[in-house]
Parts: sequence; C-alpha cells; structure tokens
Amino acid sequence: MENLVSLSIVAVYSAIGVYTVAFLMFTLDLAKRAGGVVERTHVPMAVSVGAGASEQAEPPERPELPRPDAEGVGGATRFQRAAFALTALGWALHLAAVLFRGIAAQRVPWVNLFEFGLVATAMGVGVFLLAQLWKDLRFLGAYITGFTVLSLGIVTVNYYVDVVPLAPALQSVWLVIHVLVASLATALFALGAGLSVVQLLRVRREARAVAGLRFLDTLPGSATLESMAYRINIVGFVLWTFTLIAGAIWAERSWGRYWGWDTKEVWTFIIWTLFAGYIHARATRGWRGDRSAWLAIIGFSAIIFNYTVVNTMFTGLHAYSGLVTNPN
Repeated sequence: MENLVSLSIVAVYSAIGVYTVAFLMFTLDLAKRAGGVVERTHVPMAVSVGAGASEQAEPPERPELPRPDAEGVGGATRFQRAAFALTALGWALHLAAVLFRGIAAQRVPWVNLFEFGLVATAMGVGVFLLAQLWKDLRFLGAYITGFTVLSLGIVTVNYYVDVVPLAPALQSVWLVIHVLVASLATALFALGAGLSVVQLLRVRREARAVAGLRFLDTLPGSATLESMAYRINIVGFVLWTFTLIAGAIWAERSWGRYWGWDTKEVWTFIIWTLFAGYIHARATRGWRGDRSAWLAIIGFSAIIFNYTVVNTMFTGLHAYSGLVTNPN
C-alpha cells in the first residue's frame, strides 16, 4: 500500500510539472496570436462618378482577423498543439495518481480535502479535453492548466493527509454518487466561468475599450462565447441539482433528516440558487452580456468559497476529523 501511495504522490508532482510546461506553451500561443493580428486603419476613400461626383467613406474600421498560415495563426499554432498534447500527458499522470490513491486506500479516493482536490482538478482537465469533441476550446488552455497547477499545488502542499479508513457516515454508496456528480458539476462550472471571463474581455475588445489583448480578435465573438457558457452551465446546473438531492438522501440515511441547516448544506443550496437565478434571468428576463457573465462567475466563485473557506473554517456534521472532510 505504501508503494502505491508513494507512486500516487510522484504522479501528482509529475502532473504538476507537465501542466506547468503546458501552461507556458498555451501562454506563448496567445502571444503568437496577438502578434499575428493585423489591425486595419481607417482610410477615407473618395469615388468620382462623372459629373455627379460624390464621396463615399469606407465602412467603420474592423479588425482584420488573421488567416491560417504555416504557423497556424488564426487556427492552431505549434505552441497550442504542443500545449494540448502536454495537457493530455499531464492528465494521464493525474489520472494515474487518482487510481493509485484509490487502490492503496481500497475505496473511492475522495473522502478528504486533498483527495477531493485531486479528483476535482482531474475531472476539470478531463472535461476540457473531452469538450474539444464539441467545440474548439483550446484557447482556454492557459486558464485550465494555470488553475489546475495552482489548485493541485495548494491541496498537495497544504492539505495532504495519509490514507485513512472511512468514517461511519461515509460508508455509503452515496459517497460514490454524490461526490462524483458534484466533481463533474464543478468541472463544468469551471469551464463555463472561463468562457464568461473571456466573454467579458471580448466584449470590451469589440468595443475597443481595452488596449492590447489583441489575441482576443482571434477568438469567437462575445455572443458565441456567452452561448457556449450558457449551455455548459445548464448541464452543470442539472448535475448540481442532483448533487443537492443526493446529499439530502444521504443525510437522511446517515443522520435521520434530509436537511439540517449545516454550513455545507446551506452553501450547496446557495450555489444552486445562484445558478438557478443565472439560468432564469437569462431565459426569461433577457439578461445578456455582462450581467449574464458576472452571474456565472459569481456562481463559480461561490463553489471555490465552499471548497476552501467553508471546508476549512466552519465546523459542522460534514467535518469528520480536521482536514479529513467530506467535501460535499
């Protein structure tokens, strides 16, 4: 068992190293894209037509989007291709770390802060990789890999605990169902939040309210980004709804009540309410643009607060032994 635990730690640090290189490559890709964008300057043009000469001005200036070339500017640069391959390699190491930890513990590897952080970040990268079958979201690579390196590094250094037996309340099939679905929902919300951040930047770039950040001109338009974020967040919301219901069922089985206003229960419901409000406001009140994006970002921020502050600074039935905490 100790050998498997050691292998898991080696795989974690190896994944962090590979993700770090991938992050640097994704950043170089964005810099390459910025250098490949050519801005069109406004040049009035006069056209004479016989005796009735008239002046016609060019249409309002618009950025000239880069065309794909040998370097892939406008498509995939060599930096982006290398970064994506490294991300896949890092994820394979990351997945190995999760599997080694689970086999060593002879249980699902998500019963404390370290393990949930390990699994949730692996789920996030996995969703990012799988999402490419739907849309080309490689432009989020720097965000995904950077966030993963930071999160995985923090939980490994600050919250690592040895493999321990399950507490009685955790010895349930709902541990598998509840936390697994919550992890997947969190991964989707993270991806949606990334799209919303880019959307906010893209809107300002389109309005020329942001100097620099010329790489944004090579990305999808703000309306497209908003639509993609909305679709992803809807799926995440459905899964989070199931998480809330599954948690209530598990609570009844373990403590004899479906709801007890425990801190974790309250924050899980707050997160659900934020995303329910986001979906309702966008669907029925026509909230678009910045307001929609900010609601999605606030919702994901509440998840981060739930995982960090609530798990480490509040006590309740969901805290089993210090840092050995049921994360959801």
